Amino acid sequence: QVQLVESGGGLVQAGGSLRLSCAASGRTFSNYAMGWFRQAPGKEREFVTTISWNGGSTYYANSVKGRFTIARDNAKITVYLQMNSLKPEDTAVYYCAASLSPSIRVRESDYDFWGQGTQVTVSS
Repeated sequence: QVQLVESGGGLVQAGGSLRLSCAASGRTFSNYAMGWFRQAPGKEREFVTTISWNGGSTYYANSVKGRFTIARDNAKITVYLQMNSLKPEDTAVYYCAASLSPSIRVRESDYDFWGQGTQVTVSS
C-alpha cells in the first residue's frame, strides 16, 4: 500500500500562485509515476499532470500547460504541483495519485493509490 497526503491548498486571488505537496509513505515511492487530478463542483474528475518515476518525463493537460509545473523529490518522498497564474476555473479539489507503472499516465484507471484531496479556490 501507498498512503498519499496532499497539502498546500487554500484560497487565492486570480493571478496568484499556490504550491501543492503530496507526501507519500508505504511502498517504494521512487518506482512509481505520479499524477495530479482535480474535480470541480458538479464536474467529473479530470487529469491535470503526470510525472515519471525519475522525473524525466512530464505531461500536462492543455488547460494548465505553461502555468502549472509538476516535480518530485524522491529523497523526500514528495511530489509537488506549482500553480501560477491561477484562474477561477482552476477552483477544484486536487488529488494526488500514484501508479504502479514507472511511466507517465493520464487516465484515472492507470492509478492505483489516491490521496484524500486538497481544496483550491481561486477568487475573481
